[in-house]
Amino acid sequence: MSEIEEMPIDEVVSRIVKINDGLRYFWTNAGGWAPIEAAQLLSRYRLDWQVSLSRSLKIWLAESIPDEKNGRLILAWANLGSLVEGTMKLFLSVHYLDYMNDIEAIKEKNGNLIDPDVLYLERMRHFFKKRIWSARDYDWDTWIQKIQQRRNAIHAYKHKDIGTFDEFFIDVRQYLIFLREINSGLSYPDNVYGPIEE
Repeated sequence: MSEIEEMPIDEVVSRIVKINDGLRYFWTNAGGWAPIEAAQLLSRYRLDWQVSLSRSLKIWLAESIPDEKNGRLILAWANLGSLVEGTMKLFLSVHYLDYMNDIEAIKEKNGNLIDPDVLYLERMRHFFKKRIWSARDYDWDTWIQKIQQRRNAIHAYKHKDIGTFDEFFIDVRQYLIFLREINSGLSYPDNVYGPIEE
C-alpha cells in the first residue's frame, strides 16, 4: 500500500488544498520569474478558484442521504473534473512559450493559437497525450478520460456510468498524485519556492 492509500481521505483533501494554495500564491505573483507572456496569462487565471474547488472536496466526505446520493456524486465528479482541467491549464500556462512554439499546439481553424485558459479538456487531453505524458508515466490519459466522462454526466439526460463514492475517493487520491506530478514539472527559483504539502 502506498503512503496516499493509507492516508485518511480528509488528510488527502487537506494536502490537495495546501498544494493548490501554494501554486496560487507563487504563480499569481510570477512576474519576474515566469516569461512575460506566461506571467500575463497567469495573471488572468483564477488560481483562487482552484483553491476554493479544492476546499469544496470536503463537501463530498459527508455521508449523503439516499435521495441525494446520485446528484451529490455527479456534482463531486464535476468538482474533481474542474480541478483536473485547471491543473492542466496551469501547467500549459507556466510553459506557455514551449506550448506556443510546439508543432502540436492547439489552434483554431484559422490557425490562431488557443491559449490554455480557454482550452476544453478534450483537446488538452489529446495534446498532453501526444506531447507531455511519456511511455513511462502512469496512464494519465485513461484516468483523465474517466474523470471527464463522469464529470460530463452533469449534462446527461440519458444514463451514464457515474461510479460510486468509493471510486470517487480513489480518484481524489489519484488527483493528489497527479497534482504532485504536475507541480514537479514546474520550475521554481532555487527549488525552494514551490508549494509545501504538509
